[in-house]
Amino acid sequence: MKKSILVVDDDDKITSLLKRSLTFEGFSVQTASNGMEGLQSMLEREPDLLILDVMMPQLDGWEVCARLRESGSEVPILMLTAKDAIEERVKGLDMGADDYLVKPFALEELLARVRALLRRKSGDSDEDARKLAYADLTMNLDSREVFRGGHSIELTAKEFELLHLFMQNPNRVLTRDTIMERIWGYDYSGESNVLEVYINLLRHKTEESGGSRIIQTVRGAGYVLRGEK
Repeated sequence: MKKSILVVDDDDKITSLLKRSLTFEGFSVQTASNGMEGLQSMLEREPDLLILDVMMPQLDGWEVCARLRESGSEVPILMLTAKDAIEERVKGLDMGADDYLVKPFALEELLARVRALLRRKSGDSDEDARKLAYADLTMNLDSREVFRGGHSIELTAKEFELLHLFMQNPNRVLTRDTIMERIWGYDYSGESNVLEVYINLLRHKTEESGGSRIIQTVRGAGYVLRGEK
């Protein structure tokens, strides 16, 4: 059964981005554009996780969080804010928030925090979830080590994020727009060949020890992590 997530933010661009990205990840997603609407949605059907903006009309995120905790709700809450001050983070955590992310954020980081909060709620072990493998390619998210056929592969931070996205979606064709949105963020704009450059870098690094091509181009569609298992 799909995990349900409620996104409450008065920025239509962010709610639209998060709905598309979280739906792509397999979640059931609802949105609300202000604190009062979000609180009403919570009362009608409590989701498995709440992503809650701080600065909103009618009711701000602090008040929504406080009311939910006062009512006895234990839903995991990930707060979003444009402020990075320590006192802001402390305030949110003191009011019952479970995690805190500053805008603008990288989608990969938000998705990682969402998965961690949902695992914590279900009591699942994080150990296996922190390791990914496909064919002879392995990735450790804690140590940020990548191996292929026993050979270590040194990746930059952005190369690691890109490979991580492919390893989360093996055998699934990812469009250029999806990859750009997920790795370079919702505020990325302009025509660029940056993705093609990074694809070539990843191919070189994953193939230099003699491995076959594992990141394939699907002409007219995008790219896919595909190889013999």
